[in-house]
Formats: sequence, C-alpha cells, structure tokens
Amino acid sequence: MQMFSIREVVEQAIKTEQLGYDFYQRMAERFKEKDDFQHLFESLAKRERIHEERFRELLELLGEEEPEGWEEVSEYLRAMVESEFFLGSEKALSRMSEVKNISEALENALSFEKETLLYFVGLRDAVKEKDIVDEIINEEKAHIKWINSFKGKFLK
Repeated sequence: MQMFSIREVVEQAIKTEQLGYDFYQRMAERFKEKDDFQHLFESLAKRERIHEERFRELLELLGEEEPEGWEEVSEYLRAMVESEFFLGSEKALSRMSEVKNISEALENALSFEKETLLYFVGLRDAVKEKDIVDEIINEEKAHIKWINSFKGKFLK
C-alpha cells in the first residue's frame, strides 16, 4: 500500500478547509433570509479560510523527511480518505445539495466538523509543529460546541 507523504496529508488538510469554506458559503447564501443563520455560516466560512492559511504556513515549515512513526499515521489517514472521507455518499459535503432546512444544514455542519476533527487529530500525531495543529483542533472543537449551542437555541 502506498503511503501518503506528510506534505500530501497537509495538502489534504488545506483542501478540507477549502471544502468547508465552500460548504459554509453555500449554506450562508441558502439561508440569507435569516440573519442569525447567515451570520453563523459566514463566521464558520471565515474560520475555514483562517485554518487554510495556517495549514499553508505548516506546509512551508515542513522538511522533506517523514516524521518518526509516519507509517502508522499514514495508514490511518489513508483509511479515512479511502472510506470516502467528506465526500462519501453519506458524508456532509455530498448531502449539501439536498439540504432542505436549517436543521439539516446544522446536522451536516456538525458531521463535517467531526470528520475534520478526526482527520486533524491523526495529522497532529505526525508533525513536530503540534501547536499549529492544536490551534486548529481547538477551533474545530469550538465549532462543534458553537453549532450545537446554536442548534439548541434556535431549533427547539
């Protein structure tokens, strides 16, 4: 089985943030008639752009050598990608076009954030620059809490 390089994994993280941005921008547009919902999704989109920039910084810091223990981490991340991470038929981004209401949009957002968090936790184990990935992991956790809180507040 071919292993991903650390650079490929960080590039996938960048792509993940781009996909998240697109998802949240589309949801903001779809629910633009409701200011609270539009603000939520625009704020999440903005954070995805910031994460993308942080991963681009991480990519610039990486050397050419694979980190110690990379084989195990690479296998884990490959399994996630091969299980149609984010884009499988039951994944948040694939269901985006089918979203009919805010409840579905929030459920998809939660799924997306949880899938992203799992990927980044695996990535964290592989890099020396853990502080960069930790920052993003903490933000992903905050997104999950924020979406849950928003869901509880507006969807009673």
